[in-house]
Amino acid sequence: MANLSEMAEILDAVAWVARPRLIAVGRLEMKLADYLTRIDYRGPVTPDRDCLEAIHRQHLLNIPYENLDVQFQRPLDLDLERIFEKIVHRRRGGWCYEMNGLLDWALRQIGFDVMRMTGAVTRKERGDETLGNHLVLNVNLDEPYLADVGLGNGLIEPIPLRQGRFGQGQRQFRLEALGGAFWRFHNAASAIPPDFDFIFAPADEALLAKSCDSLQSDPESMFRQNLICQRLQPDGFHLLLGRVLIYFTQPRSTKTILNSAEELSESLWNIFGLKDAEMQDLWPEVVARHEVLFGESAQHDVALGRD
Repeated sequence: MANLSEMAEILDAVAWVARPRLIAVGRLEMKLADYLTRIDYRGPVTPDRDCLEAIHRQHLLNIPYENLDVQFQRPLDLDLERIFEKIVHRRRGGWCYEMNGLLDWALRQIGFDVMRMTGAVTRKERGDETLGNHLVLNVNLDEPYLADVGLGNGLIEPIPLRQGRFGQGQRQFRLEALGGAFWRFHNAASAIPPDFDFIFAPADEALLAKSCDSLQSDPESMFRQNLICQRLQPDGFHLLLGRVLIYFTQPRSTKTILNSAEELSESLWNIFGLKDAEMQDLWPEVVARHEVLFGESAQHDVALGRD
């Protein structure tokens, strides 16, 4: 019976044939060097574990997870050139389809063997209707590795795709085989989301595209309802949820409630490196959503990282 590494080689070969091309030739020149500059990576560019871990970490340290475009109802898709122009040229961040989509491209340019996989956040609670609401990557080295820079608050570096526990600094993660091709990633304690499932097989690109559209167009989507920005820092982690700005460090966290559009714009720039000319227009909606979500007890839960 083929082991996981052998299966990854077979499935990735199938994926290259089956997946749709995301690049429209001739519209935009995409240079690996520009991406490496964007993430401030200065090490060797070789398809090995050290390079993979360093690029994954540098991506998270330099590119924030953010959903500003969804808040402004600007259409998003899986087009790689659009993603490259947004994140690399305009120095924005993105959500999972953009963050992992860009990392997938960059790793392939270096020579890594990468397979896109269909993920499902909250599948444990909501079932298979969640399939496609997350994009995650498998990178095949001496064994398969799970890579994910699109969760917001998750892995710092890739981990081997095998059942067990994995430590990264103060964080402890766990991978659980669910049977068949399904796996469950258990996030670090108090991190949001607490887990997600994924299928160890080439991603269903049509399903990812459908979910990408739904998450930004459905008025009930958490991405439509809430401004979310997250960024890894060398000694901690920043989360902006609407007006609530939290800095998580060990052993405690600090919370600030933003009181004006100016404070929001300053925080977005100084902490997340984000600027947007329309930010003033978003502030009334941020305030209104805050009133819906956060009483005193709810603010306490957010500070503790509870969903």
